Amino acid sequence: MSLKQWAENGWLRPHKTSAQEISNLFEIVERDLRDAEGNVSPDWQFGIAYNATLKLCTILLYASGYRPEKNMAHYRTLQALPEILGDKFKKDTDYLDACRIKRNSVEYDFVGGATAADAKELIQYALELRENILNWLKKSHPNLLPKKK
Repeated sequence: MSLKQWAENGWLRPHKTSAQEISNLFEIVERDLRDAEGNVSPDWQFGIAYNATLKLCTILLYASGYRPEKNMAHYRTLQALPEILGDKFKKDTDYLDACRIKRNSVEYDFVGGATAADAKELIQYALELRENILNWLKKSHPNLLPKKK
């Protein structure tokens, strides 16, 4: 199903982004990736790394001209990954959905649901995804690339 069909179903709405908005989102990603390496619990490291990953998927959606509706926004944002970057990312959505569920558990339900290995794996995933998205932006939307500081 295409993003256009998702919008027709009411799951997404049109969104006009800007280079500044995309740059701001990348700054959040960079902050979160730094903070996720900090001296905090694995649960919190995992949650911070999850936020970085969610922002990266948000960049993809925004650059593609959409934003999620509020109902199931995280789920839809993560599920859009293969719709935008291609079928080779289909398996990633299962991983990201499991991360979303785990993040919700450690955020709202109980302590100790994420291990240091879980956090490290998600941080590494976010770093790789960031590179994939930067490469995609270079090819598809070079006008939205963040400026080097």
